[in-house]
Amino acid sequence: MATYLEIHPENPQVRLLRRAAGILREGGLIAYPTDSCHAIGCSLDNKEGIERIIRLRQLDSKHHFTLMCRDFAQLGQFVEVDNAAFRTIKSLTPGPYTFILRATKEVPRRMMHPKKLSVGARIPDHRVAQGLVEEMGEPILSSTLLLPGEEEPLTEGWRIQEEIGSQLDGIIDADVPGTEPTTVIDYLDGRAPVVVRRGAGDTSRFE
Repeated sequence: MATYLEIHPENPQVRLLRRAAGILREGGLIAYPTDSCHAIGCSLDNKEGIERIIRLRQLDSKHHFTLMCRDFAQLGQFVEVDNAAFRTIKSLTPGPYTFILRATKEVPRRMMHPKKLSVGARIPDHRVAQGLVEEMGEPILSSTLLLPGEEEPLTEGWRIQEEIGSQLDGIIDADVPGTEPTTVIDYLDGRAPVVVRRGAGDTSRFE
């Protein structure tokens, strides 16, 4: 069963964040809260972790994994942000948005879209998620904790433990986050950004 960590949502205990980061560094898969809903994540170099996420969520090869980043500077190391996208993305982060962008060479090929060589990237407005990424020193490879056949993601730590605790190595309980996944904005076209999923973030500026 997964290690269960109760972390304060506003003042995260550093020792518990370090423990969660240790689980990730040791090849573990964890569920953790963000500003939109819970995500499941592993370290960037964890090939088995990616495969476990794919099996857990029953994902296909077209799925865009997300890089959970600490800040805009870190995001810019892993995805290409041109001048047209820079100002808009900067103004929306941190926040409940995922941006589909071309990946840089820092991103493992196996987590890119196989044809577009792209990846999702976001900066959460959540102290626990940001603290965890900071402890890792690199983005966390993540996906929304939305189980097959379900319409809404799991939002409570105890329920995650009850339903899929045997398939995870760690669960962070830090209050109940939102129930909506992020809004996803695709910047691959080279022209106007496209809203590919409406979620927790406002889409009015893109319509």
